[in-house]
Amino acid sequence: MSTAEAAPATLRIGRWRGIPRRLASLWRHSLQFRTVLITLALSGLAILVIGLYISFSVASNLFQTQLDQVLGSSNNATAAAQRILNPSDASDQAAMQSLMDSTVKIVQSSSGSSLIGVYRAPEQDPSTIAPLGSIAPGLEAVLTDELRERVQENPGGQFWQSVALDDGAGGTDPGVVVGSDLQVPGAGRYELYIGYDFADAQQTLDQMQATGVVGAIALLALLAVVTLLVVRWVIEPIRTAAMTSRRLAAGDLGVRMPEKGEDELATLAASFNGMADSLQARIRELAELSVVQQRFVSDVSHELRTPLTTIRLAGDVLYGQRDDFPGPTARTVELLHTQTDRFEQLLADLLEISRYDAGSVELATEPTNLVHLAGDAIESMHELAQERGSELRLDAPGGHLDAQVDPRRIRRIVRNLLGNAIEHGEGRPIVIAVDSNEQAVALSVRDYGLGMSEEEQSHVFDRFWRADPSRTRTIGGTGLGLAISLEDAVAHGGALDLWSRPGVGTVFRLTIPRKAGGEFAESPLPLAPVDPEAVGPGAPNTVTTDTKSLGVPDA
Repeated sequence: MSTAEAAPATLRIGRWRGIPRRLASLWRHSLQFRTVLITLALSGLAILVIGLYISFSVASNLFQTQLDQVLGSSNNATAAAQRILNPSDASDQAAMQSLMDSTVKIVQSSSGSSLIGVYRAPEQDPSTIAPLGSIAPGLEAVLTDELRERVQENPGGQFWQSVALDDGAGGTDPGVVVGSDLQVPGAGRYELYIGYDFADAQQTLDQMQATGVVGAIALLALLAVVTLLVVRWVIEPIRTAAMTSRRLAAGDLGVRMPEKGEDELATLAASFNGMADSLQARIRELAELSVVQQRFVSDVSHELRTPLTTIRLAGDVLYGQRDDFPGPTARTVELLHTQTDRFEQLLADLLEISRYDAGSVELATEPTNLVHLAGDAIESMHELAQERGSELRLDAPGGHLDAQVDPRRIRRIVRNLLGNAIEHGEGRPIVIAVDSNEQAVALSVRDYGLGMSEEEQSHVFDRFWRADPSRTRTIGGTGLGLAISLEDAVAHGGALDLWSRPGVGTVFRLTIPRKAGGEFAESPLPLAPVDPEAVGPGAPNTVTTDTKSLGVPDA
């Protein structure tokens, strides 16, 4: 076969092989298909069981009727033959043979069958005048020794046996052979066998079964059409409801189901439309409340800037002269300066959150090296980490090319993650890892501190949330850092993932696409550490970047 001939054959095989897959998909996705198929399957099973029962019952009754007829016919033929034989006074072999031939003809005439067999019963005294037996060719092949023994052992009885008779065309027809005996005066006892062909009865049964099969197929087809129409009538509103709900979920709040009639389906449509109206009103109310909230936060943040600036200027004057004040007053001025800084940072975070809520954030992207950016963040927070007793380490295995990001926002993410690690790191080392692949760059921050439970991890990015409300923030956080970091990551088309275990530590991993608007299949850095039970850094097969070359002071 040539390549040109093989290609269409391959396509045909592929199409046939795809049919089960398409049927399985249709079964999973179409309630109408499942309903029709199940109805046809159960109906077909019921029709098959009933049809088999009727077929076997009719076949049994037809056979019994035919058997009763042939037994009666055989009994009449045997009696007619015996009546001819009883008054016979034949005394020589020729007369006896003529008498036997006449008897066979009588049997054929009375029974209506040409399959006649006559045998002289064994274990009788030899006789020179006893006529020879004869048997029709079609009967000799099916006459069994079992039937002959029963006839020989039961004089005067009638016995039958089912047989397959040759139809003359290479096939067989069902039939029976009936055996009895005759008493021939002067010659002794003879076995008489008559074969009956049930071909006509079998033909009648075949026609009835064929009619039943055609009727069953027609009934199944009618059931399929009726079921399809009924199911379509019932399922169409359900399909409309599903389509309407999908449009509602997609944001088309004005879509509604048509209401027709006063039945259960109309009640379903009315209930669905009422739910949609309520949902639309609720969403509109929430949207208005959200706008009011965003405007309130933005307005309050802006309005607070003027008095905050005044407080800031006055505080800076006092802070610059704190050495001239008595001890308690100097400490009060330092506290005022610190809390003013925190208040200013809180206002900035609130403004940033309000921008995200309003959807008005725009990224100022530029080629940025995350290794250098992480080094700058480490340098800026080195003193704070040193105060808490934590050592900051930067692990950069290599392959760190520039990425199109907003450096201000990425730097803010790193600072927030570092601040969180220092806050909860219990004075243990903190490892910042940076790596990249063809599609994405990743940065992770790992501490070996308190860790979090699964319940706490589910709330870690919530605004103003703290795992332990009784624990105060010791490094001046606003409670919005991780929430803003997540928004910054999502704005870059990236992800901020979390791994944590109580008493072991926490890993935050930032992954962003290398190009603005790009996508990535997997992060260059693993989320779960290879040494989750470790109490400090010690990752093998990594190259630790010299933090001095990045301008980071020694820890």
